[in-house]
Amino acid sequence: MEKVNWSLLVISLCVLLWGVAGQYEWQIRDAFDEIRGKVDKVSADNCFITHLDDLYLPEDSVSHHPDVKEININPVFPNRTAMLHLHNMAMNRAFFWSYILQSRFIRPAINDTYDPGMMYYFLSSVADVSANPYINASSIYFSPNMSYTSSYRGFFNKTMPRFAPRAFRADDFNDPVHLQKISTMNTFHVEDLGAFDPESLSKDYTSEFYRINEWYKKWLPDRVAKRHDTKTTYQVEIRYANNTNETFTFHGPPGNDENPGPVNWTRPYFDCGRLNKWLVAAVSPVADIYPRHTQFRHIEYPTYTAAVVMELDYDRIDINQCPPSLGNDRPNRFASTARCKETTECEPLHGWGFRRGGYQCRCAPGYRLPSLVRRPYLGEIIERATSDQYYNNFDCKKIGWIQRLPVQWERAHPFLRAMYVDRHYEYVNASSGPAALHTERVNLYEVLNFIRGVQPNNCSKYNPSDLFLNGDIAFGHEEQFENQAKMAVRLANFISAFLQVSDPQEVFSGNRVADKPLTEDQMTGETLAIVLGDSKIWSAGTYWDRNKFTNRTFFAPFAYKTELNTRKFKLEDLARLNKTEEAYTNKPWFQFLKQRWSTNFDSLEQFFLKMKIRDDELGKYLKKYERFPTYYRAANLKHGHWTRPYYDCDGHVKQWVITYAAPFFGWDSVKVKLEFKGVVAVTMALMSLDINQCPDKYYVPNAFKGTDKCDRSSSYCVPILGRGFEAGGYKCECLQGYEYPFEDPITYYDGQIVEAEFQNIIADKETRIDMFKCRLAGAASIQSSVIVILTVLFLVFKLR
Repeated sequence: MEKVNWSLLVISLCVLLWGVAGQYEWQIRDAFDEIRGKVDKVSADNCFITHLDDLYLPEDSVSHHPDVKEININPVFPNRTAMLHLHNMAMNRAFFWSYILQSRFIRPAINDTYDPGMMYYFLSSVADVSANPYINASSIYFSPNMSYTSSYRGFFNKTMPRFAPRAFRADDFNDPVHLQKISTMNTFHVEDLGAFDPESLSKDYTSEFYRINEWYKKWLPDRVAKRHDTKTTYQVEIRYANNTNETFTFHGPPGNDENPGPVNWTRPYFDCGRLNKWLVAAVSPVADIYPRHTQFRHIEYPTYTAAVVMELDYDRIDINQCPPSLGNDRPNRFASTARCKETTECEPLHGWGFRRGGYQCRCAPGYRLPSLVRRPYLGEIIERATSDQYYNNFDCKKIGWIQRLPVQWERAHPFLRAMYVDRHYEYVNASSGPAALHTERVNLYEVLNFIRGVQPNNCSKYNPSDLFLNGDIAFGHEEQFENQAKMAVRLANFISAFLQVSDPQEVFSGNRVADKPLTEDQMTGETLAIVLGDSKIWSAGTYWDRNKFTNRTFFAPFAYKTELNTRKFKLEDLARLNKTEEAYTNKPWFQFLKQRWSTNFDSLEQFFLKMKIRDDELGKYLKKYERFPTYYRAANLKHGHWTRPYYDCDGHVKQWVITYAAPFFGWDSVKVKLEFKGVVAVTMALMSLDINQCPDKYYVPNAFKGTDKCDRSSSYCVPILGRGFEAGGYKCECLQGYEYPFEDPITYYDGQIVEAEFQNIIADKETRIDMFKCRLAGAASIQSSVIVILTVLFLVFKLR
């Protein structure tokens, strides 16, 4: 046996000395390996003694940050939607805290503070994370001695030295609460990072010794030299339930058109001693009028008193390995690390996170795929290939005969036109107006003409049923408007948490007092922040059921805007509407959710909270909250309700819209069981939705599927994002065994051009529609062979 072991050892050593033909031997070290090495170098065990520079990654290791100045101009692709939502959530919270901290100017001056209590801050941070699976942590960090609170008796116009409530998602795999030993991702740790020993500078988030507080330095401390004109103002026109009006102007983060914008991004950093993960943060400032209660308004000036920080796991952010090009600009640390060959072009794919292979290699112009290959080469397959596989495969073949695009167009032959008319008969003598919605086969152009034709000045002339579209018209809304729906779910989560966790009647020892019930100003600010925080949301409302809000029979703050990019907003309490057809409690979506959640709440998500609060006003150490751990139940994204697309003719947003509503819950009067308390609803414009015209399975509810004009025998349809509610949002790619025959910088037929030429042939105008076909890749060029020519000549002479 020993001889066998020695023999195996000798053979292993010989193999090692000879060399192993490893899978990645042919790959040279690049920027990805550099960043991967830095990421793996730091851990929870050594981060405290690691050099400061090693706790940060280069700024260009995250590329293509969402630019708020281009959001409504250029499309945001799927590989950046999570970062865009992080950006919008930071804006949402910054606008809310700025509004609520200055809303004291709306109310009469009293010897008390209108500021929210500590539990409001804690549960607000929890809701930011619980409603958004991609957000790892949410926090707000106040500058020294700039945070006021109503949570301590006799603390009017006094400040806490530091205050920084932070909630983060915990791994509850080994938590004794979950006996199944399965990570639910529904457990959250909440701490006040402003409570620490004053002599421990390494725990002071404003100090240089904190090391990872780049998010604090992005906006704080704010040095404004007591000037009054340094902060952007926003205006909201408020109409109360008693029909009184008020215009309130408050200071907030910088505007979208300013430089810098409302949100700054940090470098990726290792969250040492906290989450112990690599994170990226979006940071937005909170404005307030400071100092307070001086009775001399001229010495009170607007300044940034806090910073909202939203953090995302770095591993979840897609990297872009493709070379720089138009639309794919630097800085990008991972540019040109893709393994595409010279005959191919790199195209990023989404959903891969921080790992190699998140791209595909498409054939470059003038080249085609081999006949045995069906789709572009996946980067994941290329990255795993051996050197033999890589150097002998993953190439495209050169197209030998390339045609020029036609310059002179002609009317189609009557026979050719008859073929198209027979194939697409729904476009001949088609029904127009509302009737176009009820035909056997959809005439895309007439449907779009009807939808675009409904305007505020003529919508009242249509039958009310014509102003409601079928649900399949808005196919894809659940994915494309997911971030906007999460805004509603976030607020519904917060209200549910506050109603179930915070008890206004609770009595604590010492000077600490319980949070007061939710106020009208707080709900008004939360609703307004949704519209301010996401430009795709045109209106938002928080609709409370009868007698569910404190001291109010009905209460429904509704915020909206009338222009896309504006700093002026409107808000009104819909409780002022008394007519039966106008009452919000009679709206179909409100009634649907109220009936759905009238009795059974078992399917609601259960969120566990482990909260640690400060010991007293000065906060020298943390202590566990009286109920540790505690929990609440709330709705997730799937528990909400999407309406059919409709034209808001009698409402404030006079355009085609679609609404998402999420329910919130609280304890009943005896605190025995949950009950339905109300609904949070957000409304988005239908015209910002992308149409998908490509074919799909028979059971997919898409009114426009199969309306593309690609030649099915030689090409297939691929959707193009960002084209909006218009025809032509696709491209026609060549099928396996076919090639794109034209001299062109692209290798496909653009759907908008195809649709335009199709309309020309239907109208019997000059067209080139019949040229939008891929060519069989069998005889791409004329080539000669000496042997073949000599053989033919020999046979000719022989036959003579």
